[in-house]
Amino acid sequence: MKTLVLLALVGLGAQLVDGSLGMAYGVTSTTLLLAIGTNPAAASATVHFAEIGTSLMSGLAHWRFGNVDWKVVAKIGVPGAVGAFLGATVLSKLSTEVAAPVMSLILLTLGAYILVRFTLRGIDRRHLGKPMRKRFLGPLGLVAGFVDATGGGGWGPVGTPAILASGRMEPRKVIGSIDTSEFLVAVAASLGFLAALGSQGIDGTWALGLLAGGLVAAPVAAWLVRHIPPRMLGSLVGGMIVLTNSRTLLKSDWLDAPDPVRYGVYAVLYAIWALAVVHSYRQYRKDRALESAEVAATIAAVNEAEPNVVAEVEPVREVPAGRPSGPQD
Repeated sequence: MKTLVLLALVGLGAQLVDGSLGMAYGVTSTTLLLAIGTNPAAASATVHFAEIGTSLMSGLAHWRFGNVDWKVVAKIGVPGAVGAFLGATVLSKLSTEVAAPVMSLILLTLGAYILVRFTLRGIDRRHLGKPMRKRFLGPLGLVAGFVDATGGGGWGPVGTPAILASGRMEPRKVIGSIDTSEFLVAVAASLGFLAALGSQGIDGTWALGLLAGGLVAAPVAAWLVRHIPPRMLGSLVGGMIVLTNSRTLLKSDWLDAPDPVRYGVYAVLYAIWALAVVHSYRQYRKDRALESAEVAATIAAVNEAEPNVVAEVEPVREVPAGRPSGPQD
């Protein structure tokens, strides 16, 4: 029972992050499952089974709040499903000894990308509104889907930043479209794992635990996407993923690092993480101050121009007391 509650909380937190950033549900959930000793292929399969429900709910919620571009969903989701099916097949054929470090390395790379991107760059809002090309979205979806299945996550960390970097969609629609198209990826990856593994090693109870938490969080995340500071959240989540998977790699047969080395690496990573979060918070405050200054300047300009505007408007006749205002006979 304790495990189920923990998994539900993890699913809730991971979906809040995913629904707000457009990434990190699979990365966060798979990182936890690996940390408690789950087989890599089974961990990815379990997370993708849970994602069928969470991505469906998240997509519906984002659609309800107007955060979805259905053309982008179709152009990136179908190639993403193909890539996910192939990735699930590849991961299922790797031995546990090889798959665990490979998956941790992919997750570590994705976590570092999230940490660096949101700490140093935040979200670029330039050049919004230009159409997304199929020749860009198709290959992106194929690669992102493959990485997502083999790494237990990666659809958002690969797809969201790439589309954001293009500057052609506003952030909330990027996040909503990526979260919605993830449903196709989750279904395809799950079918791939079922074809390769059957039900071997896939814990349906754990998947339901993750799903329960994710279903609760999905509509909340779709609402929060307009209010939560993604820069800080990205730094926090990225650092957690880097630390957890660094631990797995340092203890793996690949490295088998002695205790002094491991603890030294942990200390450095904790320091970098703390600095990143502090920097993100300061930049967030700075961005808010700039936005407030711009709003104040706009209001001042409007107030300054108002006398001229009023002078050009025909004076409104005074309405005698007790007589209704409006069109006169």
